[in-house]
Amino acid sequence: MKFPIKEIASLLKGEIIGSKDVIIENLSSLDNASKGCISFLSNPKYENQIYETKASAVIVKEDFEPTREIRTTLIKVKDPYLSFSLLLEEYDKLVSYEKEGVEEPSYIGMESTTGEYVYRGAFSYIGENVTIGKNVKIFPHVYIGDGVKIGNDTILQAGVKVYANVKIGANCHIHAGAVIGSDGFGFAPQKDGTYKKIPQLGNVILEDNVDIGANTVIDCATLESTIVKKGAKLDNLIQIAHNVVIGENTVIAGQTGISGSTKIGKNCVLAGQVGIAGHVDIADKVTIGAQAGITKSITKEGQILLGSPAIYVGDFRRSITIFKKLPELQEKLLTLEAKVRNFQEE
Repeated sequence: MKFPIKEIASLLKGEIIGSKDVIIENLSSLDNASKGCISFLSNPKYENQIYETKASAVIVKEDFEPTREIRTTLIKVKDPYLSFSLLLEEYDKLVSYEKEGVEEPSYIGMESTTGEYVYRGAFSYIGENVTIGKNVKIFPHVYIGDGVKIGNDTILQAGVKVYANVKIGANCHIHAGAVIGSDGFGFAPQKDGTYKKIPQLGNVILEDNVDIGANTVIDCATLESTIVKKGAKLDNLIQIAHNVVIGENTVIAGQTGISGSTKIGKNCVLAGQVGIAGHVDIADKVTIGAQAGITKSITKEGQILLGSPAIYVGDFRRSITIFKKLPELQEKLLTLEAKVRNFQEE
């Protein structure tokens, strides 16, 4: 794909300095760029690279002034990093949404409907009474169960499995191998030591603009809905149990596990390998550090927690400082005990 630099500058609301006839074919970093690429300079630390780059155009801050000869065309904007991110987003949309039509073999059940510009990849399966919006992309080997609803501009990558009655909003992106709506882990212990399965009759709701990483699993609720609210972003290899609610614009990193009936507020950040017990409430704007264990509710908005069990970050840092000194403190304690014994014996 080729894009005139005038179109790019218009999209970014930037000012072109240099040739206005440049054609852009790709995006790249400054040091790896070649002719036809566009890159960006955000950190002054890398300014030297702009004088050596082979990129045809570079996005720079509006107050940037070269200190020596520069061979590339510049696009001046308020925030180069944000502008380049916008460009990446637009490029990704063009690439992701270019596919249309139906590849065979594929299957679609009775009373199911699809909107315009839908792509259905080979070996995809769509059950009965499914409603699929326009411009949805369903890649090969995707399974969509009965009664599912999928909003406009959503992408289901290869091998995604969507169980019956799941609702997926608009502009969502579900990556390969993710499972949405599998049974919650519900088993009742019996007197003889066995477990009786509790039927899971609810569903999963993903609101608009939700991203789900590869091989992440979101279980359906027992009776109602497991909900991931709009704008939430989930990394790869995450387990979301039944009846969980994830708040708006919350970000969760890989290998995190969230137990049943937990409610997480909006704009929270959960780092990798966080573990959260069931029936816990977490306030808005809470940040939980990597490998932290949450065993009780967090009611104060905006807290930062670390450790397992997790505690306030300031307390954790003081505690870890003491922990590092424990061998030294033990040696001092043993020495003092020996002195006390000698003193008593005398």
